[in-house]
Amino acid sequence: MEQGQNRTQELFDFIENSPTAYQAVEELERRFEKAGYECLKETEHWEIRRGGRYYVVRNDSSLLAFAIPAKEIQGFHIVASHSDSPTFKIKEDAEMKVEDAYVRLNTEKYGGMILNTWMDRPLSIAGRVAAQIDGKVVSRNVTVDQDLLVIPNLAIHMNRDANKGVELNPQQDMLPLFSGAGTDTSLTEIVAKACGLEPEQILAHDLFLYVRQSGRIAGAKGEFILSPRLDDLQCVFASATAMMSCDAGDHINMCAVFDNEEVGSSTRQGADSTFLEDVLVRIREGLGQSEEWLRRLIADSFLISADNAHALHPNQVSKADPVNRPVLNGGVVLKYHGNQKYTTDALSAAMLKVLAKRAEVPLQVYTNRSDIAGGSTLGNISMRHISIPSADIGLPQLAMHSAVETAGARDTEYLIRLLQEFYSA
Repeated sequence: MEQGQNRTQELFDFIENSPTAYQAVEELERRFEKAGYECLKETEHWEIRRGGRYYVVRNDSSLLAFAIPAKEIQGFHIVASHSDSPTFKIKEDAEMKVEDAYVRLNTEKYGGMILNTWMDRPLSIAGRVAAQIDGKVVSRNVTVDQDLLVIPNLAIHMNRDANKGVELNPQQDMLPLFSGAGTDTSLTEIVAKACGLEPEQILAHDLFLYVRQSGRIAGAKGEFILSPRLDDLQCVFASATAMMSCDAGDHINMCAVFDNEEVGSSTRQGADSTFLEDVLVRIREGLGQSEEWLRRLIADSFLISADNAHALHPNQVSKADPVNRPVLNGGVVLKYHGNQKYTTDALSAAMLKVLAKRAEVPLQVYTNRSDIAGGSTLGNISMRHISIPSADIGLPQLAMHSAVETAGARDTEYLIRLLQEFYSA
């Protein structure tokens, strides 16, 4: 139990330091470097060797780390997860006056959000800016570390039907309150100060809202965790932690963290890009091997797509499949889908069951109700570029895509143990 509590606090620390995908990757860089991984740049020549550990970042928000065995290489063991979460993106020229009384910010949805969960919470801003420094355009991450914004609800007295369900308009109802009348501090000034720049140096930005709430432990015996961005930073944390704790066996271990899963992955840093393929090719070139060598390795490889799963909801049990009903703290979830939104099949499921048994980790099964459509994730998208046997897994959670989500306190450790077994195989 103590180990699980330690993991929970480590997870909370990781999420706290990762308000957006940019900070999540920056935090991963720090952790991988501390573990002895060397940074490679896509724009530079790669000097790689047997027994080496490396990572490469694309667009500041996606990361691929890999460890090469010193002995003969049999294939790749890859775990894929994603760095982004549903939120609001700040538009250009965002400040909007309201009758000389307030200033609010013009935002738009990023991903499939539960809108009302963002109301009446302390919010702030994080992301990155593009700035001109010494004549060059550079990227700099920024986190505004203060309770800066709020999206206020409408009082029940002004909408007596509020508890019967309200349709929220993102452009009208969900714009955050930034300041009151007469405030002479602009958004650009606040952002510039937070990242050590002058306002005039900032040329453009990728800025998002984030929830200020830190992770919390809840439940009669501390069995639940509440936190923003559990989907999918819980799996990112587990996969990176597992890989850094393992030595490569006879497979090249890889931790793949992609951005933009919540909006379809079709970006140069998403799972539907050439990022994974490009890195595999450059590993082959760096080791002086042939194309045929790489194709043989890919054929003997395995990819685990790790993205959280829906747990049985205590107030909405009818929404779950009649038979396959994962629960919080019940262990890692193996996900199936008849139309292959999840890539698990009989052979890849058997592989996960063997690994779970070795790791002494409980395994659960998730399937959609046959009359409720589910979402897709990283596995089937990545397979468009690299044909590797694959299975989809995740950790059970409630309120997926809420501003604050709920999961089981023991499940993070279960996933770490399972992935350690995978990376050590």
